[in-house]
Amino acid sequence: MLLSLIEALSWFQPEATPGVGDAGGGEAVAPTGGCATQAGLLLVMMLVFYFLLIRPQQKRQKEQDSMLKSLRRGGIVRTSGGIRGEIVDIDEREVTLLIADRVKINVLRANVAGVDPGSSEKDKSREDKGKRDEDKDKDKGKDNGKDKDDDS
Repeated sequence: MLLSLIEALSWFQPEATPGVGDAGGGEAVAPTGGCATQAGLLLVMMLVFYFLLIRPQQKRQKEQDSMLKSLRRGGIVRTSGGIRGEIVDIDEREVTLLIADRVKINVLRANVAGVDPGSSEKDKSREDKGKRDEDKDKDKGKDNGKDKDDDS
């Protein structure tokens, strides 16, 4: 990898020109811009490395840190090992996950890979369904009360 990088840089290196002194008399002419070209290429390579490697990694790290700070009890998360569980206890260093009935594990907070994306939607749909069922039960109670008054 390093060798191919050096070869690529050598393509941009200007060719050596024979001086007048090499042809049989006079002074030799030094090639111009060699140092400036190399410094420019080095700068371009540093910019490429920054924008393609370093900056995206820093962005991912900030997102991971903010996700770890936003963890709360009751959230469904997935660990870097692939274990899915509900957060039952959390502190600065560890997270306790409920992965099955009466099965809890302690995981380092850094090993939480992310919040399970489907869990929040499922929980919301369950809550909405529960509210709709409660509303239906209330409506049935009201209807039953009206029917009893009408029959009397």
